[in-house]
This record gives sequence, structure tokens and C-alpha cells, in this order.
Amino acid sequence: MQKLGIILICSVGLIAIGLILSVLGNQIILEGVSQGDGKVSSDQTLVISVDFVSKDTSGVFAVQIIEFKDNTFSAKVLDPFDSEIISQTINEETIEKGFDVLETGTYKLIIESTSNEETQMFAAIGPLPDTGKKSLGFVSVYILVIGMVGLVASGIYGIKNRVRSV
Repeated sequence: MQKLGIILICSVGLIAIGLILSVLGNQIILEGVSQGDGKVSSDQTLVISVDFVSKDTSGVFAVQIIEFKDNTFSAKVLDPFDSEIISQTINEETIEKGFDVLETGTYKLIIESTSNEETQMFAAIGPLPDTGKKSLGFVSVYILVIGMVGLVASGIYGIKNRVRSV
């Protein structure tokens, strides 16, 4: 019975550590990312701005449309000099696209629509997280999985011991 308690405590501890790392990892990954939401129509655009510093060499933007319609939405990114870096017709409900950051300054994500109907959407723009930050997200998932496997194993071990003692 003492082994079961140790396995159970270790498993619960791993799950707690995994959850904490997951929250911290998400905060670190989203550091510097500007998010926004709003309604977009032919009269109304959604503009999100973010400041890039000299150490940022690449950025990423993502758009999620609640009521998607083909070929009615487009997204473009402008550099600090208001020159268009990338333009993308949105062909699916959710898109994510990367771009190169050449200058330090404020970059803008502009989402436009050709439809007269207002459509709710969410968007984000910011620096692309480095591999170290991304790996923190994977590590937290692995720790959670190991903790869950330990929890299941302790349950099986406990059931087998009860069956033997009866």
C-alpha cells in the first residue's frame, strides 16, 4: 500500500508541475503578441499594431473568422513605413502566416472585407517565438502525459492489490 501512495503522490505532483509549466509556457510564447477582436465589413476594418525590436527577425500573424465566407476577407501587414509586406486572401476559417521583420518599429495587421455584412473575428500579430520558448510548451505536455500514465498505473496497481487481498 505504501508503493501505491508514493506513485499516486508523484503522479499528482507531475500533473501539477505540467499544468504550471503549461500556463507559464503560454505566457512566455504570447509575450509581445498583440491580440484584438472586432467586427469587419466593407465599411469597417480591424487594425492591430505591435512594436518589433531589432532582435526580432520574423513575425507571425493569425486570423480566425467566426462566420467564414469564401473570398470576402483579406489580411495585410504593413511595416513602420506603411509599405505592404504581405497580403493574403483568407480562404479558410483560421489562417496563420509568417513574415520577415526588416525594420524596428510598429507593424500593423489590417483585416478587410468586401461584404456589407459585419463579421466577428479575432486576430493576433507579434514576433515568432524562438525554439526554446516553443519547447517549453512541448515539455509541459510530456510531463502531463507522464503524470497521467502514472495516475492510471497507480489505479491499476491499487485494483490488483485489492483483488489479491480479497
